[in-house]
Amino acid sequence: MRCPFCQDAENKVIDSRESHEGSVIRRRRECLQCKRRFTTYERVEELYPLIVKKDGRRETFDRDKLLAGLKKACEKRPVSADQLEETVVAIERLLQGMGEKEVPSSVIGEAVMRRLHGLDEVAYVRFASVYRSFRDISEFMEELKDLLSDRTRELKPPRPAGKDG
Repeated sequence: MRCPFCQDAENKVIDSRESHEGSVIRRRRECLQCKRRFTTYERVEELYPLIVKKDGRRETFDRDKLLAGLKKACEKRPVSADQLEETVVAIERLLQGMGEKEVPSSVIGEAVMRRLHGLDEVAYVRFASVYRSFRDISEFMEELKDLLSDRTRELKPPRPAGKDG
């Protein structure tokens, strides 16, 4: 690891800490030449499956692209950067856990929609409108009706059990 200030290769680790639930190690280093300190992050090189797009193209999984899409859907909404990061990490774990070499993009899209549904309904509808490529307002309205019926079911109290008698 070269010093970002003087480019010398000799340095020592002053402090190491786990971050991001143990998936990243943060190291504080001191250059032995110029004595300046800098931080490095170490993470396991993760192998993700190829993502098969709707048109048949295959792309490597791009964490930054996923995060950018989430940020766009959640723009000006009360969703924190930590919640977005947690969503990306959850989807990365899903992909790794599948153990497949190729995964349809729909797997990611549906996983994002499930997460957004729980985080913020407006962000969910924004993402759904792009992801599902609604052709007209009626398709959009159907999605909203489904969302409202889900919400109504969640708010209704359970029916009391009948009495034997």
